[in-house]
Amino acid sequence: VQLQASGGGLVQAGGSLRLSCAASRRTVSNNGMGWFRQAPGKEREVVATISWNGGVTNYGNSVGGRFSISRDNAKSTVYLQMNSLKPEDTAVYYCAAARSAIASMDSRGYQYWGQGTEVTVSS
Repeated sequence: VQLQASGGGLVQAGGSLRLSCAASRRTVSNNGMGWFRQAPGKEREVVATISWNGGVTNYGNSVGGRFSISRDNAKSTVYLQMNSLKPEDTAVYYCAAARSAIASMDSRGYQYWGQGTEVTVSS
């Protein structure tokens, strides 16, 4: 399974971006999916996760209320809508496919990873 993340870029604080993650195979429709991020010099952290059918979503403590994860299984694509962006949201964002239908908040629960898309938020 290959995951292709896109949609990153440079945005001013308070702005919005929408990230997309396209999977190469429809079989990920049975998998939970997640977005993670890693800023320079920091550990990777969970941003948002979504179950196989979109019924359960969870968010990291630093993004709750500003970000929204969704998925379109017909397109094998997962989205991350990011609003009210802050400079501290600057990072490389990675999408990942979970080992099960229920998406874990722990990165060890993921078996396939995309290449990452860079998000830079200027103040």
